[in-house]
This record gives sequence, C-alpha cells and structure tokens, in this order.
Amino acid sequence: MSLSEPFIRRPVMTVLLSVTILLFGVLAYQQLPVNDLPVVDFPVINVTVNYPGASPTTMASNVATPLEKQFLQIPGLELITSSSTQGNTSFTLQFALSKSVDVAATDVQAAINQASGSLPLDLPSPPTFTKFNPNDQPIIYIALTSDSLANGPLYDYASTQVAQRISIVPGVSKVDIFGSKSAVRIKADPSKLAARGLTMDDLAAAVKVGTSYQGAGQFDGATQTFLLQPQGQIETADDYANLIVTRRNGVAIYVRDVADVVDSVQDERQARHFWFRGYTTPPANVVLAVSRQAGANVVTTAQAVRDLLPIFRRELPGSINLIPVYDRSVTIKNSVNDVKETILIAFALVVLVIFLFLGRATDTLIPAVALPMSVCMTFMGMRALGYSIDNLSLLAITLSIGFLVDDAIVFLENAVRRMEAGESALEASLNGAKEISFTILSMTLSLAAVFIPLVFMPGLLGRQLQEFAVTIILAILASGIVSLSLTPLMCSRLLQRHEGGKKTSVEKISGKILSRVIAGYGSTLGFFLHHKWISALLWVASLAGTIFCFLVIPKSLLPTGDSGFIRGIFQAQEGTSPERMHEYQSKVDAILRNDEAVDVSITVSGLSGRLSSSQAFTLAFLKPVHDRPPIEVVAGRLMAQIGQIPGVMAFLQANPVLQISTGATATTQGKFA
Repeated sequence: MSLSEPFIRRPVMTVLLSVTILLFGVLAYQQLPVNDLPVVDFPVINVTVNYPGASPTTMASNVATPLEKQFLQIPGLELITSSSTQGNTSFTLQFALSKSVDVAATDVQAAINQASGSLPLDLPSPPTFTKFNPNDQPIIYIALTSDSLANGPLYDYASTQVAQRISIVPGVSKVDIFGSKSAVRIKADPSKLAARGLTMDDLAAAVKVGTSYQGAGQFDGATQTFLLQPQGQIETADDYANLIVTRRNGVAIYVRDVADVVDSVQDERQARHFWFRGYTTPPANVVLAVSRQAGANVVTTAQAVRDLLPIFRRELPGSINLIPVYDRSVTIKNSVNDVKETILIAFALVVLVIFLFLGRATDTLIPAVALPMSVCMTFMGMRALGYSIDNLSLLAITLSIGFLVDDAIVFLENAVRRMEAGESALEASLNGAKEISFTILSMTLSLAAVFIPLVFMPGLLGRQLQEFAVTIILAILASGIVSLSLTPLMCSRLLQRHEGGKKTSVEKISGKILSRVIAGYGSTLGFFLHHKWISALLWVASLAGTIFCFLVIPKSLLPTGDSGFIRGIFQAQEGTSPERMHEYQSKVDAILRNDEAVDVSITVSGLSGRLSSSQAFTLAFLKPVHDRPPIEVVAGRLMAQIGQIPGVMAFLQANPVLQISTGATATTQGKFA
C-alpha cells in the first residue's frame, strides 16, 4: 500500500478535502493583512527633555550626560543616540530584537528615576518617553488650510478636533502637528522699563500675579450660597496690556506702557510653507504627520485614518480645507498588486508550457490544479502563523510557482508511461504511486530543507527573510501533499489511453519544434566537443564578466523604487538668524514650485526640538510617474538647484517604497558609505 492509495480509492473523501482546502484558502487570503514587508521593528524608545532657554551645551552637559549614564546600564541596549538643541534634548534608545518594547519601557522609566537627582532642579517637567522610533517616516500627511483663520486658531482646530481623534486610532503611535499654538506675546522695551525704574522680573511678576488662579471663597446667604469665581487666565492681548505692573506716586504703570502686546503664536521662529499646484497658496496652514506604532500594519492603520477624513470635513468649519497630501499605503498596495499580477502571469505561463509539452487539455488540467491547491494551503499556513501579504511572501509564492507542479508532473508522466505499457488509468495510478510516492516525498523534503537556514538566520535581515523562507517551505510541502493526494486521484479518473499512437495537433507541432531543437542542440554539442578550447574560453569570459558585473552594479538591500515622495533638509551656516532662514526658505520654495515634476511642497523652518535653528526640512510630492522623469533624476535636480543658493546646503533623497525600520540610525542628511 502506498501513501496515495487511500486517496485514489476514496474519491469522495479526496474531493471533499480538496474543496475544503480551496474554501479555507480563499477565506485565509481575504483575512491576511497587506503590508510592504514583514513587520519586524527594533524595540525603540524615544526620550525627550525640555528645558526652555538652555543652550545646546548646557543641555548636553547638564541634562544629556546624567541620563546617558543611567541608560547605558539598561540590559539589552544596543545603540543610543542623542541630540541637544536649544532647550531640548532627545534620545533614541535601540534595544535587541529579542527584548520586548514594554520591558524596555519599564527599564527606561527606572533609569529616568535614577537620574532625576542629577538633573537641574528648575527643570519644568521630568523627561518623557514614547514607544516610537523617530526615524520611521510618517504613513500619512494631512494639511489643514484656511483663507480666513490665523495660524494659531487653525492649530487649535487641528490639535483638538483632528489630532486627538486620530491619535486613538488602533495602530497610530503619534500625530505630529507642524504648527504653533495661539499665544499672546509681550515684547518688553528695555528703555521704557529702565526709565520707570523697572526690570524684566517686575514685568514677569506682574503678569504672573495678574493671571493666576486663586481661591476667592464664597458668600453664604440665608437660602443660597454663591461661589466667587475671579477671572484668572486672560486670553487677549488687550487684557494683558491693561495689567498693572506697579504704582508710582499714585499713578498706575500698565504693561502697555513698557511693552508691545500682540496676539500671535507660541513660536514665531517657526515658518511653514504649504503649496499645492493649481491652488492659491493659503495664508494659514497646519500639517499633520501620522506615525504608526511599532508592529502595526501600515495599510490597515492608514485606512482607519482615511475613514475619519469625511467625518472631519463635516465637523470642521467651512473656512477650513482638509487636504490629504500623502498616503504611504497607496504605494504599498500598488507594489503588492504588481507582485500579484506577476504571480498570475507566472501561473499562466507555467500552464501554457505544460500544455505545449503535454498537448492535451485533460493531461494539462492535472498539474494545473495542483497550483491553486498548493497556494491555498500556503495561505492557510500563513494565516495560522500571523503572516501578511507583502512583497517577500508574494515573492516566495512567485518563485515557488515554477516547482509547485514538478511533483505533479512526475506522477503524471509515470502514470502515462505505465498506461502506454497497457495498464488502465486506475492500475497505472495505483502502481505508479507505489513506485514514486517516497520519491516525491524525498524530493519535497529535500527541496524544503534548502530554505531552512534562512529560517534561523539571525539579526534584522534574518527576521525579514524568515517569513519569505517559511512561506516558500509551506508552498513546497503543500505541493508535495497535493501530488500525493489529489493528483493521483485525477490521474486515475481523467487520463485516457492514447489509442494507436494518435496525437493531437498541439502534440504534432510541439513535437516538430522539439525535434528541431534537439537536432540543433546535438550539432552544437558536437561542435564544442570537437573544439574544447572554445568552451574553455567561453567559460573564462563568462566568469570574468560575472565578476566584473558584480563589482560595478550598484548594491542595495532593497531597491528604492519610485514612491513619488522626496524628503530631506537644507542647512545654513551655524548661528543663522530666523529671519535669514525664512529668506532661504522662500528661495527653496520658489525652486520647488518652479519644478514641473513637483505637485505639492512643504517646508518648515524653526522646528526647535528636532532640528537646529540653522536647519529646515522639506517634503516634495511629485506628479504621477508617467508624467515626470524618474524620482532619482528629480531629487538630484532639486538638490543641485537648492545647493546653488549662497550659504545653503541641501540633502534630499527619494523616500523608498519598501522601508525597513533600522532602529536608532537615520539618514536625514544623506547616505554615507
């Protein structure tokens, strides 16, 4: 008795099992999440400390150093980077892949507590941390613009009605708001203060007293109690201007007498320029950048955020325009769809080749059915293991298409050979199964064993390739199972005896072509056997060409692709004033807007806490790929033009379609070899 005999003698059982596999395979495929690559993220913790007014040197020596000493004692910490700017220090802590991000967060909190005694006493708030990798690019950019609102009120709408709703979406880590809060700015005049014998401390104390909340008690009447609610925080510039600083000789000195008070924003140094081709540049704009949590699915998270946009449009005032600028999930789905099309083309070509060589539709159907059956079983295994439909898993299925039918063809050819010797289809299938069942089993296991080393490959690359290796192993094992179950049954029921050596027209045509190919190969082989030195020269030339091409071809872990998104920074001389940076920013804007390949551009300068005062970042979103040059050409052209601005250096790069989270390392200012 062979492994296949129970399936041949029990056709109803085999058919039901096959239908069940197809059904559950389709269901598993529909439930598999879509992603660009397998979700493998380093456990990364981002720690930030704010100390307004402190210089970068003070932040580095008095804030960063004590914290770093404690962070370095955390087990499993692989890499730590820190950046100190005026009033802000940021740490990025990268841990080993084997460490849970929740455990790492607990260790980080303990280290912060240990270092608290060494930090400045007047630190406004303790260091905070988030389970977020600041080097991961946001998955969605959303712009809010208005022709009638100022930047401050627009920021308030973006923060309260949009960002807070998005931040609670499953999979969203944080929502960065590129804007500035509304604020009243009191710009003191030192000469006026000195003329009245006042100092900045006097002015600050008067503002603090005039805006403080204090309990005022209550009035208790015979029948009712009234709580006293004095006005504490005032909100307008006029109210601040009317605060009394002091009294001299019975005359009140108001804030307006010694300072200019204006309604403004919290950070006047920050400037945001948003431009959309074909639309009037709005006077007020705020840009939101949505980032995903570590391990979250990009496509699912992005879709959940997009589902909120119609709700926001209904709830926001009509004077506010909500514009989705960029959605990374679109490029991911496009790349995955391209691979799906490749799989369908590969399937069609494999079936076509089988038909051309076998010459009969019924014979071709037997190995052709093995393909979807094997793929459905693979989807079931992927669903059970928690994998996703991504470029690597689909690549595994694409590569396996070619040899998923090998086992089925081996069984088919053996059955046809026995039928040509006079056996019936049932006898040929049963006897053939006894001959080659264990041969097929050994072929399947030996082929699957080739990919086992990839499963246990260590490091980030190993974790990325693990899903690829397991998927292709599942496909190979599935093909072996189908070749030992459904294929023998189909051979016993569908194969027909070739009576009298009659051949179909396809067999005749393919036979003539093959005979000519064999004859040509024979004559060519004979020539090279008689002139062995030519074969040796060709071998040497091929080896030399292979080595040469290997050395000169550019090397990269993943191709950049064309996402239509260029990002980077431009940098001026250290110590450049905000006004001069705004001038540079306007010149960069003009270059971006004059480039025909750019559809949307965003530039932000004065982003304290992320970049130094002499740096600004830019985002350029390009036209569809068929309406412009390749993205590398556009990025190089823009970087060259921005670099021609006196005193400015630019670092621009194309945002890759496939992105691997590389932990604490970043390439904001270019790639270096």
